[in-house]
Amino acid sequence: MELDAKLAILADAAKYDASCASSGGTRRDSSRAGGGKGGIGSNEGAGICHSFAPDGRCISLLKILLTNFCLYDCAYCINRSSSDVQRARFSVEEVVALTLDFYRRNCIEGLFLSSGIIQSPDYTMEQLVRVARTLREVHDFRGYIHLKTIPDASPDLLAQAGRWADRLSVNIELPTQAGLKQLAPEKDSASIRRSMARLRLSIDDAKAQKREQQAQPIRLLPGARPRRAAAPTFAAAGQSTQMIVGADGASDATILATSAQLYGAYRLKRVYYSAFSPIPHASATLPAQAPPLLREHRLYQADWLMRFYGFAADEIAPTAGGMLALEVDPKTAWAVAHPEQFPVDLDRAPREQLLRVPGLGVRAVSRLLMARRARRLRMADLTALRVPVRRVLPFVVLVDHRPAAGAAQRLVAAAASRSKTAPALAQPAQAALF
Repeated sequence: MELDAKLAILADAAKYDASCASSGGTRRDSSRAGGGKGGIGSNEGAGICHSFAPDGRCISLLKILLTNFCLYDCAYCINRSSSDVQRARFSVEEVVALTLDFYRRNCIEGLFLSSGIIQSPDYTMEQLVRVARTLREVHDFRGYIHLKTIPDASPDLLAQAGRWADRLSVNIELPTQAGLKQLAPEKDSASIRRSMARLRLSIDDAKAQKREQQAQPIRLLPGARPRRAAAPTFAAAGQSTQMIVGADGASDATILATSAQLYGAYRLKRVYYSAFSPIPHASATLPAQAPPLLREHRLYQADWLMRFYGFAADEIAPTAGGMLALEVDPKTAWAVAHPEQFPVDLDRAPREQLLRVPGLGVRAVSRLLMARRARRLRMADLTALRVPVRRVLPFVVLVDHRPAAGAAQRLVAAAASRSKTAPALAQPAQAALF
């Protein structure tokens, strides 16, 4: 098979993996890196995806599978062994050549590489590691590398992967062990979590060594410039994972509880959520209907609340049914359900309380805290600070504003009315999951 035909197949097969964002990585410039001088290039093309760093930078990655052959027969996967999709496989040398070619032309800033399981988990992981090691050692590649690790691979191979890659990820696949056993019986939840634990320990050890080295005094030889040896690194951008939403009947409360446990136990950078979509010749164990795509969006919003706004998982999803409301965002839903917490006095409330006001983000809260040092806040100040006034006013008190009774409920009713006029958001595109 020609290389461009392989790229078309294996880039398309990789598009269902959402956990390829490069948050936590450092800014890179291919024009000053190894592997040749870069120029201005296109950011579009087969296999090139866009992810975003925390500071808003758009980062282009070559996102491909090493192969879509797989020994496993996971019911939700388009590349399962019983699927009739067209198969292809890159060699290690082909992946290296493709990455360098795109990188030298400044089309990409890094590589996201995953794979189906071929021969054995160790063999597959060894191939992935070879790609990263060849890029780093042989070609002095300084771009971003994200490797999708194989849970059952040996600890030694995981250690090598962390040495060459910026980020590693292990997909937990489904939020419950029962769901994984039902839909992917060849995968083991305990094995996945063991791999996550090993990665966390290795990442923590590397960070501890770096802190210890930085604390040591620099010894200078006569005539030598002051330099400190580089501390060993291991997956400096951390680890992430991905969960399928709507394939096993787990509620949003269960999904968020699993995410909170993963963040706490393994210090993941991100948990990604991917709404299940029906696939051709699907198993009878899978639901016939896809979940609303808006449900995936609400889970991301809830995840953000846990990571940056101080919410606990059991605060966000309602206890009755455990499902997030689709018509309003989780923060607004929580605020309406807890009227005793509102209205909030913007001139007196602490940061933790301000972060719970619908419409106020982390940056907006920081700006408000600075602004109120000078004088008491007014409605005009909210506009000047680019705060979404319509969303915020029903929940706050200002010198020249106090919300009317029922203002928050009317805001929610208006949001629900608008959601009914946008049916396109209700269902995802009919495409198979990774």
